[in-house]
Amino acid sequence: MTSAAITTATSSGTWQLGDLTVNRIGFGAMRLTQYGEAFAEDAVPSDRAEAIEVLRRAVELGVNHIDTASFYFSPLRSANELINRALAPYPDDLVIATKVGPSRSPSGEFLPHATPEQLRGQVEENLRQLGRDHLDVVNLRILGTDSIAERFGALAELRTAGLIRHLGLSNIHPHQLTEARAIAPVVCVQNRYGLGIRPDHDDFLRDCGHQGIAFVPFYSIAGTGGQAGALGEADAEVLAVARERGVSTAQVRLAWTLHRGPHVLAIPGTGNPDHLVANVATGALRLSETELATLEAVHRRGA
Repeated sequence: MTSAAITTATSSGTWQLGDLTVNRIGFGAMRLTQYGEAFAEDAVPSDRAEAIEVLRRAVELGVNHIDTASFYFSPLRSANELINRALAPYPDDLVIATKVGPSRSPSGEFLPHATPEQLRGQVEENLRQLGRDHLDVVNLRILGTDSIAERFGALAELRTAGLIRHLGLSNIHPHQLTEARAIAPVVCVQNRYGLGIRPDHDDFLRDCGHQGIAFVPFYSIAGTGGQAGALGEADAEVLAVARERGVSTAQVRLAWTLHRGPHVLAIPGTGNPDHLVANVATGALRLSETELATLEAVHRRGA
């Protein structure tokens, strides 16, 4: 008897991050470092061997886009260190995207956004932890609606110097994308978005596609739970689609996100090998027009 075929990330299609081709199903590294709510004081450090296994399995399954940050760490684990340990020397097609802007003290306390001068240190820290001489994609993570020109300009200088290949933005508003694009090319926008989450960003998502910019939702599976993970019961409509298809509600949410446009990239994170396989398999789940219409009504309820 032969085992069932395993679906790989190639089933999700591809997108270009500048000159880098990635499969649309990627992997988010935030949950690799601990169990429980991300960054919570009572979260339990993850099992190191299992985290390394998950990373290697992700690459085996065709994942070639990993999202990380130097501030993804727990008392015993660092996401960047785990990535380095598991995957170096890195496959030629692997794209590692990281974030700068926020930072955390050794005790885990979040610190204010970095100044333009401090951003170089954050870039160098990511380079050191990942064991690389350049970073594929660096996203400037923003809090608030203020001008980002000075900070983004500092990263643009590092791009010119060869430390960064491509630039992106995280947690931004449309006017900040316009401001950044006047300084340097932007290959991706990472914002919180999902089924029923921030439908007011629908137009922004579409506009990114029109500009050839990838839209990379975070917490798309968690829904209203955010970094705490999915909370409560699923919407009845989502549950009905999941039962009809024989998949989980998380897979329905993830598939719906990918249906928002060919430029939408998914970065579901997990420390569980079985959840990883299910997440990757979602790239092959094609929702019908009827299912999409049903789910659109759920999405609009979040408006």
